[in-house]
Amino acid sequence: MSDKHISSQFDAELNTISTQVMEMGGLVESQLHQAVYALTHMSDESADQVIAAEARVNQMEMDIDYGITSTIGRRQPTARDLRFLMAIGRTTANLERAGDEITKIARRVKSIIESGSPRSLPSSELRIAADMAATLLRKSLDAFARLDINVALDIIKEDNAIDNEYNGFLRKLITYMMEDPRTISPSLDLLFLAKSIERIGDHAKNIAESIIYIVKGEDVRHTPMSHVESVVG
Repeated sequence: MSDKHISSQFDAELNTISTQVMEMGGLVESQLHQAVYALTHMSDESADQVIAAEARVNQMEMDIDYGITSTIGRRQPTARDLRFLMAIGRTTANLERAGDEITKIARRVKSIIESGSPRSLPSSELRIAADMAATLLRKSLDAFARLDINVALDIIKEDNAIDNEYNGFLRKLITYMMEDPRTISPSLDLLFLAKSIERIGDHAKNIAESIIYIVKGEDVRHTPMSHVESVVG
């Protein structure tokens, strides 16, 4: 078998794995939109749809992991191809964890509906943050498809905006709970929702960092923004 034929087979395998990642990402993104709808409209049905998709997301992660392991074992890739496969593993792990957080949101929404908790608390900010997280996840998937490190850098910066929304929302909830102890239980529900949304933003940022790792060959996790900017150039 010629080297060219082997190379074309390897490229086909990488393309297949990349397609599977995008399909998984699309499913997680759909979950998030359903969860935001469930939160906005207090929809028990939409929350159920999110929860029902969790098993499929988990299975997709396992299938992609098997494909990565199989490809590495048979092809013994080097340099950028190996980085690419490793980064895909990180990406699918982050997508699966984002899916877990989205499922938590759906379960929390169902809990709020069942408890009949008052809705006079500042949930509008929560919806804004959820929309921001959804946008960030979509951008991370688009950037992954194109291996666009400049968009990846923007995502890492934009994650700070979600963190700021979370911190501001947390301060507001603390004020509500201090002023009226009756709001403690529903405030805690919203706090858990906010934390899950903040973590979804973190997972989108992690995917962006994996894109930079693929293209530049440097791991920028846990490094200052100035260093990330210098790597991207």
